[in-house]
Amino acid sequence: MIPLSSPYKSLLDRFLNYLTLERNFSAHTITSYANDLNRYLLFMQQSEKQIEAVVLTDIQHFIQELHEAGLESRSISRNISAIRSFHKFLIRENILEENAAKSLHQPKPGLHLPTVLSVDEVFRLLDAPLLEKPPGKYFLRDKVLLELLYATGVRVSELINIQQSNCYLDAGFARIFGKGSKERLVPVGHTAIEWIRRYQQELRLNMANRESGDYLFLNARGKQLSRMSAWNIVHRLSSVAGLTKKISPHTLRHTFATHLLEGGADLRAVQEMLGHSSIIATQIYTHIDRSFIKEAHKTFHPRG
Repeated sequence: MIPLSSPYKSLLDRFLNYLTLERNFSAHTITSYANDLNRYLLFMQQSEKQIEAVVLTDIQHFIQELHEAGLESRSISRNISAIRSFHKFLIRENILEENAAKSLHQPKPGLHLPTVLSVDEVFRLLDAPLLEKPPGKYFLRDKVLLELLYATGVRVSELINIQQSNCYLDAGFARIFGKGSKERLVPVGHTAIEWIRRYQQELRLNMANRESGDYLFLNARGKQLSRMSAWNIVHRLSSVAGLTKKISPHTLRHTFATHLLEGGADLRAVQEMLGHSSIIATQIYTHIDRSFIKEAHKTFHPRG
């Protein structure tokens, strides 16, 4: 890849430092900003545009390039958000006088319904670590990983950062640190708690070494489990379970939310457990099962 020129790289580094130090964004979010803006600034650099000379049509040409490259609407929306934040920062720092991205609008996305597993499919997946032939060496860890994803609805980045000291098993809660280091307490069911205790006593003690810290999930070298390793575990076990849907750790987050709402849980309670800052993000799950909405109307509306 062609490297960014010094002026552009300096501006990008300043912006990323601002997100880290002043906005307290997570490392994962900052990496996303860095990747999106690096691509954007490289486009301007190759167009021989100085940042002071960039106008709205230049940014629109870049967005069109993303469309032609086949990026999904959500990825394009994320790029637009990054560009708008970057230009707003440049105005704030008195680097620019005019905000070329001010009139840049988000595309109207179509409703994207996430993949959700049925109750039967979830149970097949949760049982998969016990059904592998031969049994996996780390089947207890993998079992706990699946149980916690479904029991709590945490993001994979939150899952791999769970510390043992943040698991209040007697009380039935786990402390989760989400986006922007926001903290929340999430209930953990008794089944997941039993498997966590068994994993800690029978496997984790033997896996741990000086590099393990207090992380609950460890890899074969005793270090913190990575996001990709967690993804691979879910993908492998979905095959063992005989599931044909495309499944990732996030699928279990979607499934967790959907099953709660179908069971009659309050939308704001689910919002709190998921760590959504806005209830709008949670409302997508009410679109997944129309029968749930019809049943809610029939049950609670006076003329249902």
